[in-house]
Amino acid sequence: MARAHRVAIYGSIFLVFYLLTLFAVVPIPILDPAVVSQLLPVIPWWLLVSFGAYSLASLGWGLFTFRDCPDAYHELLKEVNEAKNDLRGKGVTVD
Repeated sequence: MARAHRVAIYGSIFLVFYLLTLFAVVPIPILDPAVVSQLLPVIPWWLLVSFGAYSLASLGWGLFTFRDCPDAYHELLKEVNEAKNDLRGKGVTVD
């Protein structure tokens, strides 16, 4: 089974369970119903903000450690210089 299938299956199971608890079909015995009614509607926003924070942190860490890959760094600089030279050859001002 592909990773996307597993993510889709787990996501749909979580979504069904979330909707059942949101509409009070399945009660949560540990928490007070008043707390549950205030907490459940904000869970999707909390997940969205958490995913955004993780994505930004992952992107920032990748940028921070980019120079730790000297071969890729030099290869990228070489490609940038080739692109600049190609554009200069076509009469485009680069810099």
